[in-house]
Amino acid sequence: MNIVAAPDISAPSIEYSVIYPVLIVFGAAFIGVLIEAFAPRKSRYLAQLVVTLVGLLAAFGGTIFVARGLDESSSGAATARGEVAAEGALAIDGPTVFIWGLVLILAFISMLLFAERRLEGGLTAFAGQAASIPGTEAEREDVGKRVEQTEIFPLALFAIGGMMVFPASNDLITMFIALEVLSLPLYVLCGMARRRRLLSQEAAMKYFLLGAFASAFFLYGIALTYGYAGSLTMGGIADAVDNRAGGHNLLLAGIGLLAVGMLFKVSAAPFHAWTPDVYQGAPSAVTGFMAACTKVAAFGALLRIFFVAFGDAQWDWRPMIWIIAGLTMVVGSLVAIAQTDIKRMLAYSSVAHAGFLLVGVAGAVGVTADYTGITSIEGVLFYLATYGFPTIGAFAIVTLVRDAGGEATHLSRWAGLGKESPLLACMFAFFLLAFAGIPLTSGFMGKWAVFGAAWAGDAWVLVVIGVLMSAVAAFFYVRVIVLMFFQEPTGEGPTVAVPSYLTSVVLAVTVAVTIVLGIVPGPVLELAQNAGAFVR
Repeated sequence: MNIVAAPDISAPSIEYSVIYPVLIVFGAAFIGVLIEAFAPRKSRYLAQLVVTLVGLLAAFGGTIFVARGLDESSSGAATARGEVAAEGALAIDGPTVFIWGLVLILAFISMLLFAERRLEGGLTAFAGQAASIPGTEAEREDVGKRVEQTEIFPLALFAIGGMMVFPASNDLITMFIALEVLSLPLYVLCGMARRRRLLSQEAAMKYFLLGAFASAFFLYGIALTYGYAGSLTMGGIADAVDNRAGGHNLLLAGIGLLAVGMLFKVSAAPFHAWTPDVYQGAPSAVTGFMAACTKVAAFGALLRIFFVAFGDAQWDWRPMIWIIAGLTMVVGSLVAIAQTDIKRMLAYSSVAHAGFLLVGVAGAVGVTADYTGITSIEGVLFYLATYGFPTIGAFAIVTLVRDAGGEATHLSRWAGLGKESPLLACMFAFFLLAFAGIPLTSGFMGKWAVFGAAWAGDAWVLVVIGVLMSAVAAFFYVRVIVLMFFQEPTGEGPTVAVPSYLTSVVLAVTVAVTIVLGIVPGPVLELAQNAGAFVR
């Protein structure tokens, strides 16, 4: 009788010391689920808010400790700091922890907007029961009983956890799972507005259907890339590209399909069609959360794919990024001029900013601009920081301009806002000037960073287009400022709601950061530079 020796099976090595910030966020999400299941309804709101904010603060503190403990990597670029963890599934390096910290800060202030209750008479802006059909007796009963949906907090935490895993993914399967983990809660949150429920549900359905198509493209791209490289890890794909393995057409098809999935998440043209409808229909707190945090995570993942896995194939994908970047800037800037809804205008503004960020991506891998001292990776990371805070601040102000039906988003209702609430109008004008890239605002420094990196990578054509489209964008931003301060309302003037301290804190923080990053950008820019390069 032959005895077959048992295979040598070793336990997987999980480096908890570098991935625990992600586990804290997911742990807080699971606690939120338990609160939703077992806690009395009256105490859920406070319990969920405390768990969410404490979890995000603990994860941010953990991220700082992880960042300080990163060691020089023996793989990848010489300047890379970090390590590959969780059996090769996650890469914890400088860009990863920078994105983690930025996502957690932006998510924290976004959760304060989620928790705002004064604007709806003591209830949050989310529907009492997501399953209630708009206009039915069930919905009216929910309002009468003052039922509110507190599961928005664990849903948001699951999305945040996905946003942290997404840019840290070191293999394509982990990246796809993270993409779905961050997307699915957002689909639900978009359809949970207390006001204008049908528009909100329409937005959620459009986002879900188009997101499913984009995920299918991404998954097909994974299959083709695996067929080319025989590996799903970033390092394995990079080695195959470096060794010029056979089947170059298979590589190009894989790059193209993966790019579709990534460009959809960053709202790049022509994959931006979902953006204005979803931004308009979703609750404004969710819109600000998506516009800031999702874009940060998505660009982090896009950088990892193109600069790590396909870094040696840059001459294959850079022409595509050039075209997409130029098209995105033009579409976002020009179409925004025709918008009459403030949220749709901000949506096309977000599309334009995706184009500006892609200008930075188009810069050569590893090339440093002499007059900025930063690379493409560092420029994009810094731009994400300068963009996220004014975005959340702008949507926070949108929640305060109201009429009998809730938020007054038509531009005509914003006429005369400067007389009704000078402080609020000045803050919104300041955010718009930051979006336009006016000096002494964070937006100017962000564009300076990405345009400088792109110029160093010989993408001067895109820089010229970017400057021209920035001038076009400044037109519709200034148009709104003129509307607020120099035009009289044609009918009933705007009504400004008095927020609680939660929204007030959000506005104070976002204004302060936008000012500081415009005047003293050095510390954050240095953090982006110290992030270094990706490991693999």
